[in-house]
Amino acid sequence: MPSTYVWAFSAAVLTFFLLQKARRSRRSLKDLPGPPSSSFWLGNYKDILYQDQVGDVEFKWMREYGSAWRISACMGEDYLMLTDPKALQYILHTSGYRFPKRADNVEMIRLFLGQGLVWAHGETHQRQRKIMNPAFTAPQLRSFLGVFQQHGLKLAQKWKDELDSSSSGASVLNIAPWFSRLTLDIIGLSGFDFDFGALDDDDNEVSQAYKGLMVDGTLYPSKFDVIFKSFWQYVPSDILHLMRFLPTKSYRRFRSYTLFMRKFAPEVFRKNASQGDGKDVVSVLQRANSAEDPAKRLHPYELYDQISTILLAGHDTTSYTLTWLFWELAKNPSWQTKVREEVVAARATAAARGDDDLSAADFDKMPILNAVLKESMRVHPIVWYLARIAENDDVIPLAFPVTTKTGETISAIPISKGQGIQISISAYNRMPEIWGKDAHEFNPERFLETGGAKQTSVGVFSNLLNFSGGLRACIGWRFSILEQQALTAMLLEKFEFSVPQESAINDVKRKPSLVMVPIVENQPGLSLFLEVKPIQ
Repeated sequence: MPSTYVWAFSAAVLTFFLLQKARRSRRSLKDLPGPPSSSFWLGNYKDILYQDQVGDVEFKWMREYGSAWRISACMGEDYLMLTDPKALQYILHTSGYRFPKRADNVEMIRLFLGQGLVWAHGETHQRQRKIMNPAFTAPQLRSFLGVFQQHGLKLAQKWKDELDSSSSGASVLNIAPWFSRLTLDIIGLSGFDFDFGALDDDDNEVSQAYKGLMVDGTLYPSKFDVIFKSFWQYVPSDILHLMRFLPTKSYRRFRSYTLFMRKFAPEVFRKNASQGDGKDVVSVLQRANSAEDPAKRLHPYELYDQISTILLAGHDTTSYTLTWLFWELAKNPSWQTKVREEVVAARATAAARGDDDLSAADFDKMPILNAVLKESMRVHPIVWYLARIAENDDVIPLAFPVTTKTGETISAIPISKGQGIQISISAYNRMPEIWGKDAHEFNPERFLETGGAKQTSVGVFSNLLNFSGGLRACIGWRFSILEQQALTAMLLEKFEFSVPQESAINDVKRKPSLVMVPIVENQPGLSLFLEVKPIQ
């Protein structure tokens, strides 16, 4: 296999430089301003991938260059970085499938998640999404609410037990791994009727395969990993499958996860098929697939690969979102009190009509709760960037004109076929032109105000880009919102949250993994500590 690496690497290098030579005569971004390259080998990826916190460099560049600028990728290739809402609307909505993922990224997704919805493109994506849609309708999602609430109660009891058993009387909990365990159990039961037992410390094979995947596999990749992977976009598609043999840390970690999921997924489908009437996502998906025209059904391997997709897309994203939400509530006690009072009032209304639990409709009628959820998501987008490539020569419109290096003000950017594009979700969510002068501050009031200027439609939820937008918007975004609503309401009724006195706020970092990871400086793994006090 080493000889294969050498051959593939050499072929990639040769192809790269031939393509670069051909592109120099048609570089459409040459007059667009941008930061100087930090490294020939890594370009500005060195700044982005190794920044101390997500957004540090993107916020700086946005202040300097506006809503569109040029960055250097590996070995001098120019990429277009965007935060402009009209440009994002054009790429994600108007253009349909004309801005796909890069070929090497698509292959990496196939190798590690299989040929599920995140991997699919064009007609295949439309076919898969059509069959999966019944599993994410509003009535179907409401059926999961009991799972969310039961597990919220279970977590609350676990926290009370841990606080009661502390011999030192400590009231500080590391909430990040707790939320990770909570959402793993929830996605297991609601996604495919499997009990991970994570809250009960069940050290089963599935939990072990998934544990720490994002941090171990994608946080601060080696420079060799970044450079080597950049060559693969120039490798012929028929040998891209060799990527699975790469000896880097991230590939080894994801490879072990993939091998396990290929054994686990068929077992899940066999069990669910024998039961026949399950309410979980996979059971609904199986029934929808059986009812479809045979020519349009998902192949067995496509069905199996949805499990990896559901697990990866529905666990860490919600877990980290909850972690950052409670961090903001702890730092902003007045908002925490407002949300709690709103939840208590809604609970009283529900009790008056004879209901023991809050309904999905109840949560949607809580403006303060939802404003806080939206604001936390705006400030802390877990998926913090999207990478795309232009399928054809094109012209990208801008809502906010930018000034070129020649002094010309332009409101559209012509690009060539094959142009790489980096969408900064973290920077878009902080644009003062969209969110106001206090865009870098946590202020839920912005989502309670009415009559503001009409915004360009970009995201599926309050125009945030956290769930992407257009044809490729996250199919499970409503699932995530209902889960966050239910768990936040439940825990705020049971506990008060504050920042520990000995905790340094500046030590809490938004680390740039494949997703934005909460980590406390000098602490191992996922970490974010809060003082948690039961409400009597």
